[in-house]
Amino acid sequence: MTETASPQFHRFFNDPRWALAMVRATVLEAAHPQVGAALIDNSAFVAHPWRRLRNTLVSLQRMFGADEEVRQREAARLNRLHGRLNGTDAQDRPYDAMDPEVRAWVIATLFESSVTMCRLSGQPLDRATMEQLYAEFQAFLAALGDRAGHLPPTLREFWPYYDRMVEEELEDTEALRLILYRLFDHLPAPPLLDGVPTVWAAGRALAGPVLGTITVASLPESFRRRAGLPDTPGAQTLMHSAYTAAGLARFLPEGWIRTEHLTGLLSLTPDSDDPRLATLTALRDRARQAGALFRLVTPFPAQRDADSPDEAPRGADEFFTAVLDQTADGHLDWPDLAAMARELASRLDLDEPAETRLYDAFAQWWRELQSALDTDGDGRISREEYTAAVPSLAGPALIRVAETLFEAADADGDQFIDAAEYRALFRTGFRRTVADAGGRYSRSAFVRDFLGFMSGRMRSTAFDPLLADA
Repeated sequence: MTETASPQFHRFFNDPRWALAMVRATVLEAAHPQVGAALIDNSAFVAHPWRRLRNTLVSLQRMFGADEEVRQREAARLNRLHGRLNGTDAQDRPYDAMDPEVRAWVIATLFESSVTMCRLSGQPLDRATMEQLYAEFQAFLAALGDRAGHLPPTLREFWPYYDRMVEEELEDTEALRLILYRLFDHLPAPPLLDGVPTVWAAGRALAGPVLGTITVASLPESFRRRAGLPDTPGAQTLMHSAYTAAGLARFLPEGWIRTEHLTGLLSLTPDSDDPRLATLTALRDRARQAGALFRLVTPFPAQRDADSPDEAPRGADEFFTAVLDQTADGHLDWPDLAAMARELASRLDLDEPAETRLYDAFAQWWRELQSALDTDGDGRISREEYTAAVPSLAGPALIRVAETLFEAADADGDQFIDAAEYRALFRTGFRRTVADAGGRYSRSAFVRDFLGFMSGRMRSTAFDPLLADA
């Protein structure tokens, strides 16, 4: 994979226009019936979009980086992840995330949206640069092990392929509508801004519809008409202005805008030990003051007080929504627990067989939950079934999940989680109540805390950023 070391993708990766291009590419992916069905059935992107964004960007960095070993490791991880995503959609049509034609379309949307972002901002790529960029995306697909042919071999052949896919394959899927009209309008605050919900709600009320309008306007016109997407007056002007304005940020001093830094800031939690948090906390306090003013003059619904005690208990209904229902479809089923396993395995960057052991432990827990709580036998657990039982979840299978997670986090196998291992899982330093006198986290303490979180429904523990935050 020699082409991936070239600078084209990395130049775009830290380009502010890339954020708009990524959203556009995601919508085009979701319009493919197989991708849309996989997203609806398995993805946590609605309830946990910031987690999904960060994981996607980290994966792209690894796949387009210069380190061949890292690239191969990430490709193997992606293949294992995709291998678990298959089923049938609402029309009983099969979908499979390992389908090479589907994977080729995902890569095609990333490439075409990169080209389009330059064109829409008035700086179209020359042919040589476009050829080089296309070769990098072809190399991405090759690194996944997909044979040649599913993505056209030349740039000249790519454009007829792209037009054919848009005209013949894309649909007005449920996933597409969720992204455009639910995610943008109800985007949860990132962990760092969770303490200022009123300010976030006010900003989202303005920015959400604008982002949706820009994204729709950037889609191929023929698909917009076929899908019945609105043609908002002035949308084209707004779209070009947004791309142009984002492009101007490229002239800021180098290092001011780096994707990994921005996503890292967004994923910070209020109890993080990151040195940048002090400055950001001061900004949060100012924003909270502004939020108090907003509450006086706007009818936003009451929000949870960010200054409430750390260990305030969650009700069963809130716990179901915030932690268990990872896919935000109103039910608990295997994809929700698989999303938990996927996030934990990603954080720890697990290889086989540790990843499989973690998934197997969650699968056993799902069978235990289904047996105990699925009273109507429909294969899933409704919020009503869960809250009516108000179960104690600390059964044998959940204990096994806790033990398997500990073993995965305990990289050196010494039966303790040290500071570095703790940071790998929680992305922050030890809490005061976690480490023993030797600066370690014991197996028994870890299992106790995990079970307390999952059965006691306590918020703001070390596990909240893992499974509850957006």
